[in-house]
Amino acid sequence: MSTDTDLLWSPSPAWAERSNVAGFLHFLDETRGLRLTGYPELWRWSIGDLPGFWSAVWEYYGLDAVSGYDEVLADAAMPGATWFPGARLNFAERCFAQSTDERPALVSLTEGGEPVETSWRRLRRDVAALAAALREMGVRPGDRVAGYLPNTPHAVTAVLAAAAVGAVWTVCSPDFGTPSVLARLRQAEPTVLLAVDGYRHGGKEYDRLPAVAEITAGLPTLRHLVTIDHLHRSSPASAWSPRADLVQHPWAALLAEDARLEFADVPFDHPLWILWSSGTTGLPKGIVQSHGSIVVELLKALGLGTDLRGDDRYFFHTSTGWMVWNFMVGGLLHGSTLVLYDGSPTHPDVDAVWRVAERTRASVVGVGAAYLIAAEKADAHPAAELDLGSLRTVLQTGSTLPPSTWRWVYDRLGPDVWLQSICGGTDVCSVLAGASALLPVRVGRIPCPALGVALAAWDPAGRPLTGEQGELVVTASLPSMPLHFVGDPDSSRYRAAYFDVYPGVWRHGDWVTVEEDLTVVVAGRSDSTLNRMGVRMGSADIYSVVEQLPEVADSLVIGAELADGRYLMPLFVVLAEGAVLDDPQRGRIAAAIRHELSPRHVPDLIVEVPAVPRTLTGKRLEVPVKRILQGARVADVSTEGAVTHPEMLAWFAEFAAGAANRA
Repeated sequence: MSTDTDLLWSPSPAWAERSNVAGFLHFLDETRGLRLTGYPELWRWSIGDLPGFWSAVWEYYGLDAVSGYDEVLADAAMPGATWFPGARLNFAERCFAQSTDERPALVSLTEGGEPVETSWRRLRRDVAALAAALREMGVRPGDRVAGYLPNTPHAVTAVLAAAAVGAVWTVCSPDFGTPSVLARLRQAEPTVLLAVDGYRHGGKEYDRLPAVAEITAGLPTLRHLVTIDHLHRSSPASAWSPRADLVQHPWAALLAEDARLEFADVPFDHPLWILWSSGTTGLPKGIVQSHGSIVVELLKALGLGTDLRGDDRYFFHTSTGWMVWNFMVGGLLHGSTLVLYDGSPTHPDVDAVWRVAERTRASVVGVGAAYLIAAEKADAHPAAELDLGSLRTVLQTGSTLPPSTWRWVYDRLGPDVWLQSICGGTDVCSVLAGASALLPVRVGRIPCPALGVALAAWDPAGRPLTGEQGELVVTASLPSMPLHFVGDPDSSRYRAAYFDVYPGVWRHGDWVTVEEDLTVVVAGRSDSTLNRMGVRMGSADIYSVVEQLPEVADSLVIGAELADGRYLMPLFVVLAEGAVLDDPQRGRIAAAIRHELSPRHVPDLIVEVPAVPRTLTGKRLEVPVKRILQGARVADVSTEGAVTHPEMLAWFAEFAAGAANRA
């Protein structure tokens, strides 16, 4: 359990009272006669009365004035629960419900550029023009529209236009390798692709015209290409695609047309978008979510969880290929201004994200854990160097934070900043466990399960655990659980992904500990757990110790059951500049793990590597490397273009070939 020395932040009475979740509690009191005191009681009610809770969310956010419904939860079974049958609403229409005036809807900037504001009125006009153009191209509700776009206003305009038409949106970031893009978009079978000629990152320009040509050649369903000169050069049609049958439409010409914004009237479960799994363990899974599910989930998650408000400037450093981009776009449902940054978080230095926050007056900033860890290692002091007076809260996700990094946030960003560590995923496009404006923040602990999320830790037999590590499960349906996967007509892949261990109960694939006070500690992926002599430990625990050593810049630990029955646990380390991995250094690493963590989890081998391969959203490739060590071919565990440092996978294959002689 936590101690008082772990306490980093507590909401003042005034802070708590003016929060959205406090307003929701007052609403429940006034309209339902429910007098719930505090977050734990509210959460228990929210999972104990799903129809009551979600109907209250529906009314609190004014959806009762938009559409009625037959019932809240017609079928509660997982998978396949049926939410709000009879309801009709359009995601794009709800995004424009809050504001149509001259306030900025978007503030965007690229590396080295100045912030550019797009008003709500201008965004509405652009979406109307693009939606009308899509309809003229023959796009109808249910058709697929794809993007090959960075995090710019083009992408936000495109997702809203596709949603307005009732088309199904999907996007790949242009930093994805071409095989990785095709592995996704071939499954989606789009008829329209919106693509840029390139992007900027780390002080360099990357020409993507050859990639666009290859992508369009590899998508037989494609009929139209919308070309976007993002690098501000005029490219001839022949440079974009070799296909003579493909009709090309310059972005600027489409948006020059005036049109009336019309929204397709679609049912609650009409597909909105396809999100993709990482593609590091085989063919990427295309996860389909619906208009209604995303509207109610992101109204709840961003409003009652994150405490997002209409006057916020909401900045998440992300590419379009990470689900937090969609989570950020959901800020429009609350009338918030989105801050879009197309560039590196560490160029020209590690304060790049905070410099964007300063220049755009961002109040809510989201980052991956790796960025905060890098800032700590660089001994950065953003609050001392920059004006972060508008910053109210920092969202952190992607992986767990070492305890020292939690403290770094409060030391270097300020004691009044609210750090929200959140756990969720692409699978639900939202948060399973996060923060609440009613609860304190303590080192290493996510404050609570999210409202409406029946989260628990279970042992292998399906028994709930308190204060002990177990599988993260969700025991009751959520609206934003996938409708289905692309190309999975019998739902066999869907069931295998989440329901193979506990039938009828969602298994998320993380090890967690849920305490009596509802705080949650995430230990890492359960399929990459370190299990030495029956004692399980999350890989994040190893990283939190090893990466505090100044000689270690990055690390990867694997626990692999080998074919001969042995259990091999190597630790791979990337050394800091000037460091040497000799026997004394190996001894220091082993001693740190032994004394600070567990003598059982001292690695069998400590091996220097040039780099740690990660997904394009920054997650270590623990499971693919584990499978390689167990004998899998590189081609069977990773899609080309889906990872950083792909050459390392061949390195691990060579390592695996000699593993029998190394342990």
